[in-house]
Amino acid sequence: MIFHLALASDWDAAVTAGEYRVSTLGRTLEEEGFIHASATLDQVHGVAGRYYGHVTEPLVLLEIDEERLGCPVRLEVPEGADEAFPHIYGPIPVTAVTAVSPFSL
Repeated sequence: MIFHLALASDWDAAVTAGEYRVSTLGRTLEEEGFIHASATLDQVHGVAGRYYGHVTEPLVLLEIDEERLGCPVRLEVPEGADEAFPHIYGPIPVTAVTAVSPFSL
């Protein structure tokens, strides 16, 4: 299981489209080349604190089953980071998301 923070409005659009294509806040899969994810809930909270503190829109936490993705997932250490994060190299089918929960900072 891996995790991704999403704007609730982006997730709602994905449900309609059948797949999720947002890499991170304000950037698409096409712009970034992959979708950012977290391996643990501790990583989720760290990402939320660093990048989502200013967000006023509702957030949701997606729990993703890697086996259902149909695309590569690579653990990579982003520049300036000291730990590896999963990067999803393709869109996330809504069927790969096993749970969606409201997320608060």
